[in-house]
Amino acid sequence: MNKTIKFLCSVSLLFAAQSAIACDYPQRIAVPNGTTATKDDMLEGQRGVKTFVAAIEVYLECIVDEEKKTRAGMEEISAEDEQQREDALNKKYNAAVQEMNLVAEEFNVQVRAYKDINR
Repeated sequence: MNKTIKFLCSVSLLFAAQSAIACDYPQRIAVPNGTTATKDDMLEGQRGVKTFVAAIEVYLECIVDEEKKTRAGMEEISAEDEQQREDALNKKYNAAVQEMNLVAEEFNVQVRAYKDINR
């Protein structure tokens, strides 16, 4: 009996760990300084921003899908717990969207600085 419980605990921890790392938050990219960057630096920065935005979009889909799967696997959930889960998902989702927008805006600022210097 003890071995069975330990085994089940180990398996459940394994699945919990997999779901915890299933939605990896993308690493923020370094935006080049438009006042000192070369054209190649700016183009590389643009590719980095596009990659980051695409990775955030994948992350957003992942956290929504994971939450749907989690809720589907729950037998019962109180209205309070459901609201807490919804609030937590919305906070994670909105924070990721905000980060994506901040990186894009930061890059746009640097593009304008680059253009101002290289006219």
